Amino acid sequence: MANMSKKVLVIDDDSEFVEAMTNVLDAKGYDVDSAPNGKVGIAKARERKPDIILLDVMMTTKSEGFDVARELSKDKKLKNVPIIMITGVRKEMKLPFGFEPDETWLPVKGILEKPVRPDVLLKTVEENILSNDE
Repeated sequence: MANMSKKVLVIDDDSEFVEAMTNVLDAKGYDVDSAPNGKVGIAKARERKPDIILLDVMMTTKSEGFDVARELSKDKKLKNVPIIMITGVRKEMKLPFGFEPDETWLPVKGILEKPVRPDVLLKTVEENILSNDE
């Protein structure tokens, strides 16, 4: 069964958060890898072809996650990989609006706010992850 396990890539510069997410996903049998920034994240995504990507918005820059999402969506091999954006950004930037996923501006499947509850994380991953028959 091991090779059937789904690959999750977490791109986030907050190592404690990454560790917490990894533990939750690991316990459910996901094969988790992580990257501390967008550049490494894109490289790992190309190399590992994950089944889903959990992507932080603010890393090296305030909008790094957006740039990564757009970059991945242009990659033929990765454009179908669902991306879930993780953000503490609304509070951080005091955004008055809820930003919504959008094909070009924000090509992601969903947005989770930090702190992310484990049950919400797992449900979101399960609902969005590429199934084997796609």
